[in-house]
Amino acid sequence: MLFLAGDKNLIEIIIASLLNHNIALVYILGMCSLIAISNNVKNAFWMGVAVVFVVTLTGIINYPIYQLLVKTGTTNLALLVFIITIAAIVQFLEMFLQKFMPALYNAFGIFLPLITVNCVVLAVSLFFVTKDYDFKETAAFSFGSGLGWMLAIVLLAGIREKLAKKNDIPRGLAGKGIAFVILGILALAFIGFTGIASL
Repeated sequence: MLFLAGDKNLIEIIIASLLNHNIALVYILGMCSLIAISNNVKNAFWMGVAVVFVVTLTGIINYPIYQLLVKTGTTNLALLVFIITIAAIVQFLEMFLQKFMPALYNAFGIFLPLITVNCVVLAVSLFFVTKDYDFKETAAFSFGSGLGWMLAIVLLAGIREKLAKKNDIPRGLAGKGIAFVILGILALAFIGFTGIASL
């Protein structure tokens, strides 16, 4: 069964944004929270879930808003409107976690509000504009990009946890230094997916 949106296959868009167009490992976006939260797989997973939720929801909400801006000839306000939408959704997520999942809320600390300024969330909204996606393609791309970022942070956290148990990392590379090395290797690996699917 094919899920077609115009000429593009939605599954192909999700696969491409997950692998060979991974927003973190190919476009190198969202590094601040990726490195800061990736010291533990559990926290990395839940941060990834939060990013998937925010990225998907903002893409879906920003699409009709952008169409309205196009019809009114006010597309120059798109960046401002996208940022306001992102801030509102992250604020909602923050209040939800604080009320229903306080341990997770405390584990995220300052990095949860930083999703608001995480360039991944804004980049996805700007990408659907430049790629001229329709609503279904935007939803697929937003979801796939969020999943791609989640995949990157969970992979990084898993490798960092394993290396921490070995405890033979040179002192100069301990902590965030080794995270950059791992990310570089992962980025090279993900470039190997080039050609699997296209956006």
